[in-house]
Amino acid sequence: MIVLSVGMPRAGSGWHYNIIHDLMAATGCADARQIREKYHLQGILTAVNCNIGVLSARRLAMVSVPALLGNTFVIKAHAGPTVGSRLLQRLGLLRITYIYRDPRDAMLSAYEFGQRAVRKGRPNAFSHLRNFQTSLAFMTDYVRIWEKWMQEKDVLITRYEDVLMNYDQEMERLIHFFGLDATYPKVRAVIERYRPDSGNDQKGLHFHKGRIGRFREYYSPEEQRILAEHFGEVLKRMGYEI
Repeated sequence: MIVLSVGMPRAGSGWHYNIIHDLMAATGCADARQIREKYHLQGILTAVNCNIGVLSARRLAMVSVPALLGNTFVIKAHAGPTVGSRLLQRLGLLRITYIYRDPRDAMLSAYEFGQRAVRKGRPNAFSHLRNFQTSLAFMTDYVRIWEKWMQEKDVLITRYEDVLMNYDQEMERLIHFFGLDATYPKVRAVIERYRPDSGNDQKGLHFHKGRIGRFREYYSPEEQRILAEHFGEVLKRMGYEI
């Protein structure tokens, strides 16, 4: 079986992926990084957090091979659902979780992360976000992807803020979704390792600040007004104050 950990960029998706990956590994599932090497999937799964990118039929078919051979492993994505992902779900080959965040905070985090990389001389996937307008257009695309995932069935939907503020409750939901034993010592160890206040600086978590509502301190009143008008009803449906 393939476990697909999908997330809005800069929404704790690396954190969520690593929690899920290590929970599954603790119960005997395969390490996704080893699957990547063994089945020569380097061309479609990134080195960090095994991100598959788009959920195309070709890519899903390639990662289905080790699953059909009896391996259960966890991969990551930021993309929206596809015909292929729905088919694998129906066949029982794919379980999906999705995490999102207030798009205003995610937008700010993406911009800052990209610009830090530029200053260090190591541009990343967010480095093209050079101003408010490009950042807004970028995040708008991922809000549309959020809308698509919200329409899907049998997907565990999680908010970054809830994991941050109600960690134990969200871990219970995650454990229940995958049918794990919450009392199993290795499972408990993973949960403790990834607590928000644990000081974990493991590669691939992509943490920097992660503070809730920080966009209100950074964006001007006019920019906040534009964000409120642009995202409008979506923010309400997501559960955020405008």
